[in-house]
Amino acid sequence: MRNRFDEQLESLNNSLIRMGALCESAIANATKALLEGDRTLAGRAIEADSEIDQAEREVESLCLKLLLQQQPVARDLRQISSALKMITDMERIGDQASDISEMVMSVELDPAAHAIHIGDMARATIGMVTDSIDAYVRRDLALARRVIEADDVVDNLFLTVKSELLAGLKINPAEGEAPLDLLMIAKYYERIGDHATNIAEWVEFSITGVHKGELLG
Repeated sequence: MRNRFDEQLESLNNSLIRMGALCESAIANATKALLEGDRTLAGRAIEADSEIDQAEREVESLCLKLLLQQQPVARDLRQISSALKMITDMERIGDQASDISEMVMSVELDPAAHAIHIGDMARATIGMVTDSIDAYVRRDLALARRVIEADDVVDNLFLTVKSELLAGLKINPAEGEAPLDLLMIAKYYERIGDHATNIAEWVEFSITGVHKGELLG
C-alpha cells in the first residue's frame, strides 16, 4: 500500500514540475516578448496559460484522489495540502504572464527608453518561481527561505522601475500612455514575485508544519 502511495506522490511531484516549467516558460516568453518586441513569443505565453489551467486541474484531481483514497497523515498530508495551495498561485502566475503578453500584443512598448531595470525585475521573478518549485520537489527548506527573502529584492526593483517611469513622465509628459503601461507590467511582475513567495511559504509548511510564523500542523 505504501509503495502505491509513494508512486502517486512521485506522480504528483512530476505534475508539479511540469506545471512549474510551464509557468517558467510563460514568464520567460512574456519577458523576451516585452524586451525584444517579439509578438510571436507573446502569443506563446498567452497559449501557455491554457496549458497551465489544464495542469492545475490535473494536479488538483490527483491531490483529491490521494486525500480520499489514501487518507494520508502528518507529513504526507502537509505535502498534499501544500500542493493544492501552490497550484492556485501557479495558475495566477500563468494569468499574469498572459496579461503581460496581451499588453505587448496590443501596444507599442520600449522598456529600454523608459525603465532600464524592468528586465532585472523580470529575471528576478523568473528565478523565484523556478526556485520555489525546486524547493518543493527537493524538500529544500533553505532554498524556500531564500525565495521568501528574494521578494524584498523584487519589491525594491519595482520601486526603482516606478521611479524611473515617473521621472520620465515629468521630463516628457507627452510620452503618452507607454510609461503607465510599463508600470502596470512592472506591477504584474511584482505580483508574480508575491505568488512565488506564497509557494515558498507553503513549501516551508509542508516541511516544518509552520506557515507564516504560526504552528499549523
